Amino acid sequence: MALPTREQAKYWGGALLLFFVMLWFLGGVMLPFIIGSAIAYFLDPIADRLERLGLSRAAATTVITLLALMVVVVVVLALIPTLIKQTTALINAAPEIAQRLQMFLVERFPQLTDSTSTIRQSLAEIGAAIQAKGASLAQGVISSALSLLSALLYIVVVPVVAFYMLLDWDRMITQIDQMLPRDHAPTVRRLANEINAVLSAFVRGQMTVCLTLGSYYAVALMAAGLQFGLLVGAVAGAITFIPYVGALVGGVLAIGLALFQFWGDWLSIGLVAAIFGLGQFLEGNVLTPRLVGKSVGLHPVVLMLALAIFGSLFGFVGLLVAVPVSAAIGVLTRFALGHYQTSLLYTGLAGRKPDGEDQA
Repeated sequence: MALPTREQAKYWGGALLLFFVMLWFLGGVMLPFIIGSAIAYFLDPIADRLERLGLSRAAATTVITLLALMVVVVVVLALIPTLIKQTTALINAAPEIAQRLQMFLVERFPQLTDSTSTIRQSLAEIGAAIQAKGASLAQGVISSALSLLSALLYIVVVPVVAFYMLLDWDRMITQIDQMLPRDHAPTVRRLANEINAVLSAFVRGQMTVCLTLGSYYAVALMAAGLQFGLLVGAVAGAITFIPYVGALVGGVLAIGLALFQFWGDWLSIGLVAAIFGLGQFLEGNVLTPRLVGKSVGLHPVVLMLALAIFGSLFGFVGLLVAVPVSAAIGVLTRFALGHYQTSLLYTGLAGRKPDGEDQA
């Protein structure tokens, strides 16, 4: 006999509360394991396809790991040093950019020459702050990025977690299925399949969109001669998963740097703007419809709200789990609404069939 609904709500509510408590207190510790699990989830379809081609699960996992290791080595050797160099150069150039911006504003708005002007005083304070903090900020960014502890943590733990999670993924899914309450196993399986469909459509598709757009922006901006093109492309591609934010931040950063570097060369500035315009056209009309699709079920406003809430509560770990949790909540909400619309609470007495029809 199944447990009463009230008792079931207690158990499921307790499990949900335990999940959020673990995020709150163990978020930093769980971060490499969450990243490793996400990598395994992303690569599991490739492993399944290799298995269908005749490889064992261990062989498929080994092949994927070796290929991923080669890609990581190429990226680290070819791109990371350039990204660090461009980041440092951009931070060091920030005081000069601020000074030239101030000169430009003074030329266009002579009233700023008044020493008592509030705007001029604010600009002077911003420039002084950038000059005072520029070097220390650059040093802090580099030291944080190259911290030995973080490097060891992510270079060693994340690949190991991803390897074993990918190796045992199907086995873990089978064991979890065996632990489901028998009365609710079919319903839980159906909801889990719907959640997986949402996540696979969004996460895998959106990651592909991010990589494609990031590569396009970086290559196109460097070909256009923008000094920090690789850095801008990496930033724009990395945050493309947030609707409109990636294009807005990347476009403002690229056009601002283009104005600083190419002032007076309106063709080059227009070319940088056109690169982002074309990128947005490709994202909205080609990449996202084909790779992500329209059946994901995550409205952009809901996604931004989930990222804001989880990010403020749980930090970077919250940003990582915001999408899967919001996708699961969306599926469960649609499931609950479906039951509500067939319940007596929704239909009322008018929705009930006469006793004679029920007996027939």
